[in-house]
Amino acid sequence: MAMWFARSRNLVSILRQNLGLSATLIKRNHSSPRPVFTNYQLSSRVFLDPSASFRHESTAVETQPDLVQQSDHEDDAQELDFPGGKVGYTSEMKFIPESSSRRIPCYRVLNEHGKIISDSDFIPVSEKLAVRMYEQMATLQVMDHIFYEAQRQGRISFYLTSVGEEAINIASAAALSPEDVVLPQYREPGVLLWRGFTLEEFANQCFGNKADYGKGRQMPIHYGSNQHNYFTVSSPIATQLPQAAGIGYALKMEKKNACAVTFIGDGGTSEGDFHAGLNFAAVMEAPVVFICRNNGWAISTHISEQFRSDGIVVKGQAYGIRSIRVDGNDALAVYSAVRSAREMAVTEQRPVLIEVKTAMTYRVGHHSTSDDSTKYREADEIQYWKMSRNPVNRFKKWVEDNGWWSEEDESKLRSSTRKQLLQAIQAAEKWEKQPLTELFNDVYDVKTKNLEEQEVGLKALVEKQPQDYPTGFHI
Repeated sequence: MAMWFARSRNLVSILRQNLGLSATLIKRNHSSPRPVFTNYQLSSRVFLDPSASFRHESTAVETQPDLVQQSDHEDDAQELDFPGGKVGYTSEMKFIPESSSRRIPCYRVLNEHGKIISDSDFIPVSEKLAVRMYEQMATLQVMDHIFYEAQRQGRISFYLTSVGEEAINIASAAALSPEDVVLPQYREPGVLLWRGFTLEEFANQCFGNKADYGKGRQMPIHYGSNQHNYFTVSSPIATQLPQAAGIGYALKMEKKNACAVTFIGDGGTSEGDFHAGLNFAAVMEAPVVFICRNNGWAISTHISEQFRSDGIVVKGQAYGIRSIRVDGNDALAVYSAVRSAREMAVTEQRPVLIEVKTAMTYRVGHHSTSDDSTKYREADEIQYWKMSRNPVNRFKKWVEDNGWWSEEDESKLRSSTRKQLLQAIQAAEKWEKQPLTELFNDVYDVKTKNLEEQEVGLKALVEKQPQDYPTGFHI
């Protein structure tokens, strides 16, 4: 403690010497305003590097008051004007606790029975919007089921469902503007569905045929669409967050009435890109909405092995970002939170973090078709969340109670969607695959010599051993 005060006094001494200040300490005068410093003064090397040369010293320095202020009687009232804000001193050695005694509450509007909780603070949803939200959530359910079965039949190589997270997908998409740029992780196809991506386009990407916008180069479910302002899914975890900060800053510079919106899972918060993305967005005051799906599991790694903090929401505060925790099984709560966050981001030019909470949003399905979640989760636990805490059923009850939906509507929707999907898959299978040459295009304007050599070698291999390649594969 003595060393700490010694260093503080040494800093004061250096400031006095360099700034030419003669006063020892200024008594705090509550009747007069405190000194205000310009951005130039706060960023000047005078303040950041006491040992720096004063060749460009400001002529206004001589008139500045002492940066250290204290009261008449106690050192504890002493404050230092430091870049970033005033810092108070205390003679009490007290460590900040690792967590608050009370966890951050989770915002919700609908209870488990689909009833609005009294005195709820939420943005009203019209009948037209509510019905469309439910239709899209149900469509996403059917799509996941059909494509999952197609993968199990060997018709596509990989698939990943959004079961249990339909409300996050659709409600967040409904709250955004089409001009907002979305950088997904990989469990947000509902956002693209909401924006008008067709079932045929989903099928073409999963089958990697000639109609696939990615030219068959990506794994299934790595969707992307320039038309819908939806960046292509990238397999490396969390790389989209720093990119979102950059895109948000670009939108700010161009004075666009839009923001960047990016998604991540709880496991992704262990990546360095999560911290870099939030910090960049906060410092640059970029309009970015970060949405973290804290669903309890990063593949087979439980959140207790990911972090010791109170979830993700508190991490936003650490970076100076406004944050909220939301019940991810409540479509009305997600819609209200995302729409409000989007408004803050655009009008106030600031980032916002939304955590859709672990105990409320549960990944019911396996992480992907390459995963068997029963190896690390109890089957009864999965079934409980699937049946008792289903976000689609909860929202359906609310829509039905309003007289906006019926069992007849339900039957027609699911039957029609299933038929469209099966037709889309059959059509996607009939398309030719992308030619082998597409592996080497769109990287360089003019192919490099080593790429040309690789292309020639691969063509020779295919011609020599055609039996090792699937039907329809061509050079």
